[in-house]
Amino acid sequence: MGRLHVSDEFDALAERIDGISATLQDNAEKGEELGRLTDESADALTGTGAFRIGIPRELGGYEFSPRQVIDTIARITYADASAGWTFMAVQMITGTTAAYLGEAAARDLFPDVANGRHALIAGQGTKLGDAVRVDGGYRISGHWHFASGSAMASHIHTAALCADTGEALVLTLPAESTTPVDNWDVMGLRATSSHDYLCDDVFVPDSHAYPIATTDVRHGGAIYRIGLANMAGICHTGWALGVGRRMLDELRELAVRKSGTPGATVDTQQFHAEYARAEAELRSARAWVSDVWADNEATLDAGEMLSTEQETLTRLMLNNTTWSVHAVGQSVYRWAGTAALRRGTLQRFFRDLHAGTQHVTSGPVVLQNCGRWLSGLAPDAHWAFLDLQDAPA
Repeated sequence: MGRLHVSDEFDALAERIDGISATLQDNAEKGEELGRLTDESADALTGTGAFRIGIPRELGGYEFSPRQVIDTIARITYADASAGWTFMAVQMITGTTAAYLGEAAARDLFPDVANGRHALIAGQGTKLGDAVRVDGGYRISGHWHFASGSAMASHIHTAALCADTGEALVLTLPAESTTPVDNWDVMGLRATSSHDYLCDDVFVPDSHAYPIATTDVRHGGAIYRIGLANMAGICHTGWALGVGRRMLDELRELAVRKSGTPGATVDTQQFHAEYARAEAELRSARAWVSDVWADNEATLDAGEMLSTEQETLTRLMLNNTTWSVHAVGQSVYRWAGTAALRRGTLQRFFRDLHAGTQHVTSGPVVLQNCGRWLSGLAPDAHWAFLDLQDAPA
């Protein structure tokens, strides 16, 4: 099994992302109106090479380690939460597609990554469509939701259940083979183009399909052995941390401006205490992120798979991070007063935060399953994709 790769491209990419931060911020409002990232924001992200962070090194990507991915997503999200969400989805799907598909698909989708010639892939992997086995591949049909980042995507990956085998698959196909549904009318994350899409009897070759719960790595190192669900967990962790940090920093700047004015609530001891509590909650969540992933990375680097305990703590840590940041956002909104009520950065991040908390990876079932295993009530169970599955009787 391959070792964990820690990329030496991290610092240089971080500088390039900092260089486009103003562009992402300046285009955030326009992106909400469009329902997608503006061309300027999309081009800026692409121009940094950031979409290479999830692509295996042997195909020309950067293949960042988990903590490098988390920090990169947090950095982009800090500038614009919709840009961060779009980026995390597309880079993760693009990278895992490169890792789990074989040589034929790599030649088709990733012909020259180092020079920017590669697919950008969006799509959805939690709701299953229908796949029918045919000679050389599958014919798929269905209606899927939440194709985050689809406005940037050249291809779509989508999940379907093969009736012939009973196996859930992820299949990759050109974006033009799908029909988008213009229904992304939402409270938050408006600029992520996370709309529905349809397929009707579309052929996908065997070379562009893999089992949804696979840990069989065709290209790349140890990070890809954690599977799709944990790869998604890495991304959502980085996104939440970026949102929490930006909201607290915005409140701090607001407090400095308000301090000393008549009746300023920020000059009360209650505000001082609650800001400190919010800061502690965010920093504590981030510390546990670092602790969990340091342990996971050591296991992966040793050529081993994550244990059930490690997977459980990883999923519980994401839940804790998400809802800790939610609590921080509530505190920021309360103390920002009408500044957060009005259209602007704080209001947008507050809405985006509440959209992000609805993702299945931080939902109540995940928390329940973590508690079931940690309490000793399912000692022989194991994680398969999003579910904790009991051992056969």
